[in-house]
Amino acid sequence: MDFGFILSSAAGELFSPTTAAYALAALGLAVHFGYAGLLNFGQAGFMAVGAYGFAISTLTFQAPFFVALLVAIVCAAIFALLLGIPTLRLRADYLAIVTIAAAEIVRYIVTTNQLTSVTGSANGLAAFEGGFYAMNPFPEGSYLGMNNRDFFIRVVGWGLVAICCVLVWLLMRSPWGRVLKGIREDENAVRSLGKNVYAYKMQALIIGGVLGALAGIIFTLPRGAVQPANYGTELTFFLYTCLLLGGLGTVLGPVVGAMIFWVVLSLTQGILYGLIESGAVTWLNTVQAGQLRYILVGVALMLLMIFRPQGVFGNKKELAFA
Repeated sequence: MDFGFILSSAAGELFSPTTAAYALAALGLAVHFGYAGLLNFGQAGFMAVGAYGFAISTLTFQAPFFVALLVAIVCAAIFALLLGIPTLRLRADYLAIVTIAAAEIVRYIVTTNQLTSVTGSANGLAAFEGGFYAMNPFPEGSYLGMNNRDFFIRVVGWGLVAICCVLVWLLMRSPWGRVLKGIREDENAVRSLGKNVYAYKMQALIIGGVLGALAGIIFTLPRGAVQPANYGTELTFFLYTCLLLGGLGTVLGPVVGAMIFWVVLSLTQGILYGLIESGAVTWLNTVQAGQLRYILVGVALMLLMIFRPQGVFGNKKELAFA
């Protein structure tokens, strides 16, 4: 078993574009749940809206990159309004039900045969990343062992993560952010102070949803394709795993949680595959090993919730996941 290759593959996941996308989407969940107390189980839907909004704008309307990016952001804001208007005045569990259903509705809408010319149906859309890579300032060559395209998407993805982290940190230190934390703890007390709780929740839902849409774009650009199968309900649960690993009411927690999540997945896969190939494990095949790694991550998450419920960076006195 080649431990050097396994460790190098796991280290490569630390700063991969997929990890950056998960970090952005989990940061959006931190705004929703960690700071505002909004139980959003449809973050995968926001990612799908962002990815499809960008891809359709580029392919169908030949929109330039920044126009397509703006369209994706506007679509995410509209999606948040559609979710929030009927539910944010109700209990949190209603929002959870609506968001998980809405994410599935988005996924099924884009797979309908009647929209194949626009959404690509189950096959999805491809070849929409040309405008993005046309802005690549790095000439052809090797950059830290990567070609210029891979290096460019990493720089953009992690640069966007850094910018969004700073913006969320500034927001949560502002009076607006303090009101949001108060809503999380006791919205009736905040309402008694004359604050419009509904408006603050809606703003938080839109901000977190926009972060999810940006994550959806970063998730699809290196693949050059967007497919509905990638935006199932399990994606939202993976994002919650990242959030819980790092810490709910934190800014850096979702980022570090996404890194830990993908490094652990890569390590467990590499070790299991190595054991199977060496003959040390004969009761598993590679398909079963791929499923087993998610079971191991689930067990690790349960142990984390038992021994450190606030996550890696969370403050137990401020917020602990119950």
